[in-house]
Amino acid sequence: MAYSSRRPRRLGIDIWPGFVDALSQLVMVIVFVLLVFTAGQFYLTDALSGRDVQLQRLAQQVDQLADMLSMAQSGNTDLQKKLNSLTQQLAAANQALTEARAQGAQSEEKATAAQTTVDQLNQNIQALRDQLAQIAAALDASEAKNKDQEAQITDLGQRLNTALLSQVAQLAKYRSEFFGRLRDALGDRPDIRIVGDRFVFQSEVLFPPASAQLSDAAKQRLAVVATALKDIATKIPDDIPWVLAVNGYTDKRPISTPQFPSNWELSAARAITVINYLISQGVPSDRLAAAGFAEHDPIDSGDSEEAYAKNRRIELKLTER
Repeated sequence: MAYSSRRPRRLGIDIWPGFVDALSQLVMVIVFVLLVFTAGQFYLTDALSGRDVQLQRLAQQVDQLADMLSMAQSGNTDLQKKLNSLTQQLAAANQALTEARAQGAQSEEKATAAQTTVDQLNQNIQALRDQLAQIAAALDASEAKNKDQEAQITDLGQRLNTALLSQVAQLAKYRSEFFGRLRDALGDRPDIRIVGDRFVFQSEVLFPPASAQLSDAAKQRLAVVATALKDIATKIPDDIPWVLAVNGYTDKRPISTPQFPSNWELSAARAITVINYLISQGVPSDRLAAAGFAEHDPIDSGDSEEAYAKNRRIELKLTER
């Protein structure tokens, strides 16, 4: 009976243990899910937090990159400018090189032409040297000949000087004789005198004031000169080229007349008048010469009437032609 009462208990369904197991499993699942969610939330928060840090870092890096990019752009601009400048310089250098090559070609042509000119000049110089050598040889021969001629010329010069000295000495002798005869014939007068190698007549002895006409007394005195001159002329050797120079002088006071506008005309006219009279007396005209010196070459430089009288004169000089 007892057995009979227990049997029915075994046949009833007991769901509590299974429910508990299921519930416990569910709880475990829920706890696991919560743990997973919590862990995921933790990891997600940590990940997000790290991402923010990374984002900040990235933002800083972006800013740095932006700065670097700006600097790079600025540097790129400078580099571009430098590149443009270098490009221009390169172009200029290329142009200069081209011009230099052209000039080099021209220089080469000029050098070739210059070399040709130099060669021609060398040939000309050589030709000149040859000519100079010939000239030097000719000069040597001419110098030797000239030495002989110089010796002959020196000898001839010495002979000529000796002859001239002899002629001068002879002419001086005849001059002295001529003046001596004039002095004897004309007498010792203060207005007719010998000054050095000249026989001097004061103008008043021969001419009236401001005139070139001979007075009768003057003609008589000049006739004595003509006679003495013709006598001496016969004694002077023919190889002595003598001449009687007649020179007229005035004082320094100027003259201005229709016939004589100046002292030059007066002095020259008086000298010519004396020449013409001597010719009329038979003195050969080729042995006479006339010249006027006006107031120049005075004997006395004073301003007195006596000085003026001395400077107004006619000079006779027996000299060589």
